[in-house]
Amino acid sequence: MTAVIAQALLRDIRETNMSGETSTGALSDIRVIEMGQLLAGPFCGQLLADFGAEVIKIEAPGQGDPMREWGREKPHGKSLWWPVVARNKKSVEVNAREPAGQSIIKDLVAKADILIENFRPGTMEKWGLGYDVLSAINPRLVMIRVSGYGQTGPYAQKAGYGAIGEAMGGMRYVAGDPSHPPSRAGISIGDTLAATFACLGGLMALHARERTGRGQIVDSAIYEAVLAVMENLVTEYDKAGYIRERTGAILPNIAPSNVYPTKSGVFVLIAANQDTVFKRLAAAMGRPEMAEDPRYATHTARGQVQTELDAIISDWTAGYEREELGRILDEHGVPRGDIFRAPEMLEDIHFKARQAIIEVPHPAFGTLKMQNVAPKLSDTPGRVHRAGPELGEHNREILEGLLGYRPDRIAELARLGIVGPVEALAA
Repeated sequence: MTAVIAQALLRDIRETNMSGETSTGALSDIRVIEMGQLLAGPFCGQLLADFGAEVIKIEAPGQGDPMREWGREKPHGKSLWWPVVARNKKSVEVNAREPAGQSIIKDLVAKADILIENFRPGTMEKWGLGYDVLSAINPRLVMIRVSGYGQTGPYAQKAGYGAIGEAMGGMRYVAGDPSHPPSRAGISIGDTLAATFACLGGLMALHARERTGRGQIVDSAIYEAVLAVMENLVTEYDKAGYIRERTGAILPNIAPSNVYPTKSGVFVLIAANQDTVFKRLAAAMGRPEMAEDPRYATHTARGQVQTELDAIISDWTAGYEREELGRILDEHGVPRGDIFRAPEMLEDIHFKARQAIIEVPHPAFGTLKMQNVAPKLSDTPGRVHRAGPELGEHNREILEGLLGYRPDRIAELARLGIVGPVEALAA
């Protein structure tokens, strides 16, 4: 049997997994072991699972990921965050702190492409699961490691959550109103940025593996992921001595680009900072001469009179209701957007047309609405085929089906607390 035929057979086997689900996603031939918890590691796993990767989530027996308990509202006593961040994944209970559990993880690694972890650096090594050990078992393994400060450096051993990375990476200082202390976004952006960069790094490592035949470590630090999206903040200080400050709803010298009031007090965002777009806005306002006025004609000039220009535009927008204002701006090709909350998202015709929000079956809730997979691929799109699993829902599938453990061995491991319970084992 040639290597090509063997790879094709492996792909066919994985695309129809042991749950009977057929995946056609771009990553349907990839198996991932997720050992992370909370958000920084698991969101990376969610992204991979969205595009068809088989993501096997390792959870502590009887406890599970703390995300199972997180979220403001808990109908039926269940988290409404867990079904999203754990969607498409499989849950198996394994005690990674015990040698017998570590042996199970090694068996899984032998059959995996990627392992994700987001423990404090040194934890995996303490458990005998460092990359030196795991790569000896599977040289093709890509190990994705997400942490607050990275795997090296003087801060590596410090505890670090997403909020700390947002502060150290520069985001917190520039977020919010200048009259208030440093603020935060209303989401865990540091964690999700680190997870997104981790996913990108994992896919690059898989691509490199096609040439080298070897896996590698992907080291994603939260503070560095935040730093990576801070535009030219450092360079501005390095060469111009400029320190960015909090500026509320605007970016300094980017004008006009702000939220503007309507007659009923609802705000609309207008972004017309490019010269050609500002010319269209001026026409929409019935003041085409503004586009020729030296005070407003260029990007640089408008930046110098940003406050004055925003006041002029606000006076104009306040004379219209939101719908009429939107019609005028659309007719003139001016980028504008309503400020959506969840209710507006659920009713918006564009969201519906692109299926940006979907309904996913759930055993307790019936169905759950959540965001769809992004981005959209034309030939191998991602798909959400199930919400986050119950704790240990796939114990039997993984231990007996994938690893081939005998029922009596699994029963003994469960009795010792190494794995979770497995019901109705075959004799």
